[in-house]
Amino acid sequence: MPVYKAPTRDTRFVINEMLRLEQYAGLPGFENAGPDMIDAVVEECGRFCAEVLAPLNLSGDQEGCTRHADGSVTTPKGFKEAHALFREAGWGTLSAPEEFGGQGLPHVLAMTGEEFISSANQAWGMYPGLTGGAISAILAKGSAELQAKYLPKMIANEWLGTMNLTEPHCGTDLGLIRTRAVPQADGSYAITGTKIFISAGEHDLTDNIIHLVLAKTPDAPDSTKGISLFIVPKVLVNDDGSLGARNAVSCGSIEHKMGIHANATCVMNYDGATGFMVGEENKGLAAMFIMMNAARLGVGIQGLSQAEAAYQNAVKYAGERRQGRALTGPAEPNEKADTLFVHPDVRRMLMDAKAFTEGMRALCLWGALQVDLSHKAATEEERQSADDLISLLTPVIKGYGTDKGFDTCVQMQQVFGGHGFIEEWGMSQFVRDCRITQIYEGANGVQAMDLVGRKLAQNGGRAVQAFFAVVDAECAAAKARPELEALAGQVEKANAELKAATMWLMQNGMMNPNNAGAGAHHYMHMMGIVSLGLMWLRMAEVAAARIAAGEGDKAFYEAKLVTARYFGERFAPDAGALRRKLEAGSEAMMALPAAAFATA
Repeated sequence: MPVYKAPTRDTRFVINEMLRLEQYAGLPGFENAGPDMIDAVVEECGRFCAEVLAPLNLSGDQEGCTRHADGSVTTPKGFKEAHALFREAGWGTLSAPEEFGGQGLPHVLAMTGEEFISSANQAWGMYPGLTGGAISAILAKGSAELQAKYLPKMIANEWLGTMNLTEPHCGTDLGLIRTRAVPQADGSYAITGTKIFISAGEHDLTDNIIHLVLAKTPDAPDSTKGISLFIVPKVLVNDDGSLGARNAVSCGSIEHKMGIHANATCVMNYDGATGFMVGEENKGLAAMFIMMNAARLGVGIQGLSQAEAAYQNAVKYAGERRQGRALTGPAEPNEKADTLFVHPDVRRMLMDAKAFTEGMRALCLWGALQVDLSHKAATEEERQSADDLISLLTPVIKGYGTDKGFDTCVQMQQVFGGHGFIEEWGMSQFVRDCRITQIYEGANGVQAMDLVGRKLAQNGGRAVQAFFAVVDAECAAAKARPELEALAGQVEKANAELKAATMWLMQNGMMNPNNAGAGAHHYMHMMGIVSLGLMWLRMAEVAAARIAAGEGDKAFYEAKLVTARYFGERFAPDAGALRRKLEAGSEAMMALPAAAFATA
């Protein structure tokens, strides 16, 4: 049976030592987030996930969800009870506004919970996880009436939420949606249409589910400019907050999927269901993107989470499994064979995973801090800077984070050899569950084009220029310290490759948009490498200072420095190869006629 223990020590290192969250104590929501409080939240959340959620992961995968003849859905054994414990403990309320029953703590702490939950049980975590995105959209665009009616129950996780975008004939191209919203005399709308791939669309965890649905009003433009957003509750809510009549929305079927079996991915049928507009008519896509951006950061964390869980199991196996001898001679002569740890190729896979997961954790938590600062920083300049950086890096966290997360899961499965292919070891589930992260909430090709096609040029390139400046400044400062000089030089070189690739795209992407499309994936990965490089530089700086001062766990900090060195030697050079691929342009990629791809 797979194992999982939340990486609380590393998380506390990032929050308390690298990010130094106490320095923001003067900002709203941060005043109570001191080191002791942070440590308590991190440790207790980690314990909950390891003891309550992780034991349900394998059984949930094997059992899956069940749709009944009446359209109702039951989740696997133990899921409902786990949700009750989650709700009672208030884990879903950490960063939500106090006026609606939340605790108002920094987003950083909520993101910590998201990682632990997804590592322990990704399918379970999607039920409350999607609710957070729905809450974000209602907070940003919903009327005071809608906020008062729905947010307290959603924040308390008494009601959960979904997002309904995709239809049978359209996914990424939302301008093609056919779901209709017809105005009613009482100010509501009658919603009619079919949505597919709706995660957590129907379940037995709560008495009500609040669906956020994209639809078009009768006279709306037939494009993305004609989309509106609606709240469509599973059960209508009376004015006093009590539940009323069942709404005309139902689960038509459950998709049979490669992974996340324990999350009900539904075909949802809306048959004149009562809905309530969120925000302005024909501006629903902007409202939904608020939800999607929150979800994209969450999906990036899912990539990290599955990689972390797979890594922990591979480390355990490598320490127990004995095969062959070390190339330099027997490491344990008294044993018949050495453990897998002696083999450089196994070390390569494990070190790749360690460098990625620890770097990605730092990037995700730093990104969560930028979300906080974009709303709560003391000056408009600071708020804008934080918003610029997280807007730029959201597609990177989602796209690069899940691409590398999936690759890591596959490599950790490889450590097990043939046993990795056997279901009882659980490695297959990490691979299968992680695979969806590259697809949903905007496939990674879409993330790459969002980065190259929108984010780079936004506000005259203000965000990317600021990012380059931060990396260059920190590399220049670090090069003055002997213990950081090599890593700083490697990250600086990778950043130079990224800047050159940016200029190439600006020049050649405009002349031929296919050049931008052909290089977008490579560019996203280049920015991922540089972003993780920046995080490793910061972590190495803290570790070196702690060792020099004789403070804390020396072995922990020494491991940080070795892993940082490994990142610089083994990850940073890839930026140059990716630049050369990008600068090859699109000519060969687009030259063949479609018919030439056929093999029979």
